[in-house]
Amino acid sequence: MPSIVNPLAAHIQTVKKRLLIIGATILIALMAAFTYSAEMVAWLNRPFPNQLVFYGPTEALFASIKVSFLAAVLISLPVVFYQFWKFVEPALLPKEQRWGIPIFLLAGGLFVLGLVFCNLVILPLVIDFFVSFGMDRDITPQLSVGTYIDFNVKFLLVFGCAFELPLVLTILARVGVVSARVLATYRKHAVLSALIISAIVTPDATLFTMLLMAVPLMVLYEIGILGAKIFGRRGPTDVTLPLDPDIPMGTAGHRVR
Repeated sequence: MPSIVNPLAAHIQTVKKRLLIIGATILIALMAAFTYSAEMVAWLNRPFPNQLVFYGPTEALFASIKVSFLAAVLISLPVVFYQFWKFVEPALLPKEQRWGIPIFLLAGGLFVLGLVFCNLVILPLVIDFFVSFGMDRDITPQLSVGTYIDFNVKFLLVFGCAFELPLVLTILARVGVVSARVLATYRKHAVLSALIISAIVTPDATLFTMLLMAVPLMVLYEIGILGAKIFGRRGPTDVTLPLDPDIPMGTAGHRVR
């Protein structure tokens, strides 16, 4: 019993230690980013032509905390990946450890790329569409800072996570969980899943925002299929073995010894 309990307790203690380091890093980054929250809110306010307003005493404060938390997560990504790497490193073979740091760097780069793509392409399209829709009907746009920042932060986090999809599919194919052929076979299911996920995670779930989320997901899925095809593990069906003509054929068409 001690041989079972002690390793388990050691793993739990290690997890707690890693999580505490991550939590403390994010908290310190949050406090540092909060001093620049006004500049970050102004940056996110670029696509909206009017000044943001707030309707409650704490609305502006919580909006600043939300945007500061997003910045804190970005700042803390190197520490988060490092702590995760140090936790899984002992369980990996030397050959697997060699690929660990490049994969984590790639994951961080893809997350940041998703944020940049959302901030520079998707969010301006979404905000311009809805603001223009209201103004065409003689409705003056007046957005609260809480609603606006919540809308932006959710979109940014969703796209940051969505850009990890090709890497996840490639890794799953590399370890033999899926293959490019299986992913291509379930392409229609992936399209349906992308639409359902878009309806759930997008803040307003309108057709326009759903498509802006679903279409990049479909493209990322296709990139994942390509990655699985290039880097995936070759299964038994992918390898052609020479047949010995002296070995008789079985009933299923295989050589039997």
